[in-house]
Amino acid sequence: MRKPSRWTLRRRLVVVLVALVAVVALGMGAVSALALRGSLVTQVDEQLSAANGRAANASMRFPPGEAADPGTDDDRPSPGNLAPGQGINTINLFKLDDVVRADYIDEDGQRRYLDDDQSATLLAVPQDRQAHPVTLGDLGTYRAMSTTTGDGAIVVTALPTTALTSTVTRFVVVEIVVGVLALLVAATVGLVLVRRELRPLDRMAATATRVSRLPLDRGEVVLAERVAEQDTDPSTEVGQVGSALNQLLGHVSAALTARHESESQVRQFVADASHELRTPLASIRGYAELVRRSPEVLPDGAVTSLSRIESEAARMTGLVEDMLLLARLDAGRTLETEPVDLGMLAIDAVGDAHAAGRDHHWRLDLPDVEHDAEPVVVGDEHRLRQVFANLLANARLHTPPGTTVTVQVRTVGPDVEVRVTDDGPGIPEELRDRLFQRFTRGDESRTRGTGSTGLGLAIVDAVVGAHAGTITADSGPDGGTTFTVRLPAA
Repeated sequence: MRKPSRWTLRRRLVVVLVALVAVVALGMGAVSALALRGSLVTQVDEQLSAANGRAANASMRFPPGEAADPGTDDDRPSPGNLAPGQGINTINLFKLDDVVRADYIDEDGQRRYLDDDQSATLLAVPQDRQAHPVTLGDLGTYRAMSTTTGDGAIVVTALPTTALTSTVTRFVVVEIVVGVLALLVAATVGLVLVRRELRPLDRMAATATRVSRLPLDRGEVVLAERVAEQDTDPSTEVGQVGSALNQLLGHVSAALTARHESESQVRQFVADASHELRTPLASIRGYAELVRRSPEVLPDGAVTSLSRIESEAARMTGLVEDMLLLARLDAGRTLETEPVDLGMLAIDAVGDAHAAGRDHHWRLDLPDVEHDAEPVVVGDEHRLRQVFANLLANARLHTPPGTTVTVQVRTVGPDVEVRVTDDGPGIPEELRDRLFQRFTRGDESRTRGTGSTGLGLAIVDAVVGAHAGTITADSGPDGGTTFTVRLPAA
């Protein structure tokens, strides 16, 4: 299962900013709404207390006998609503003995009477001169207050809370709209500000990317990339990162310079030593051959020793020549540039390989000259001939007798491709990563009398690289190896 990618720092900062604004806005809105509601409830309770007091005073002035007279009209209003100053929709309930009168004046000026259930709800309000919330059926929610007069009458007053609820609701809606707009503004402004503040990090990333594309693994490296001075202010966190990156680049540049100087000295030493060893090795081979051709009869042991001296001197000469060639290639020695037909080089290389390894099967696969483009490149013919020779020698030395080796040359797009394929045992897995490193040899080659020096593939890699080409090796677990060389076509 693919792991989800993490958000960028810019996105996370904007989200955190918007979330913080949302939390603050939500908290302020909730506190403001609660404070508003509390203030409105306090106002309603104060009005309720005043209205209940007026209703109680009015009921005390009402003659008790008349109020409790069962023979009076049932539509007679509550004494509380007869008191001056009572507002519209103010419910007043009066109970004395078993007589209950409860009514209110609606907005049209009409008197409305409460039913028995609504009256029972009001009579259940505690008689403690405190406001209590009640719900009176279809009339909605009210704040009610109950008291008892000196003559034993119960007076209950209730004020509607519809206006209070609608005011708080409108306030909450306005807060939500304002909060959403504030979040949009915060997201937009936050994105702009965060992008501006993180721009130095983008410039540092661009600097690091340019450095990563430099060829730091070989040759002289001029590491001139640095973070701009405006992004290295030590008083800011971003500037500290930029300053640290510049210090790192400075240390890397110094290390690369020291490495190049050391490599140059080693390369010069190898070149000088190889060049100086050619003369004594040639002398050893010459004297050995001179003694072997002497008319004097030599013991069999001496002849064998001279043969070994000649063969070892020849092997050492080849090793010295390979090391000298690598040193020259490492130093960037200019190669010859002339048109080279790789098809002709492949023919010569296969012919030489057939003569050197008759126990192998050699095959040649060349393009059709009538339909395919000629496999011609621009380069050093002698060095490219050495590429073929080393690849075929590698196939001959590291595969058993009877192995079939195929050399294929093709023009593929803008390149000429050379493939050397064998059906041998393949390359051991532990050697694949360092196959083109110098002095890399398989265990089998060490047991042979004609074992390789471990420089053949390194020379191939160096020569191909000097021609702006590439070489790859592919070896399957079931055996078989393919070396692929791609060079720019002429």
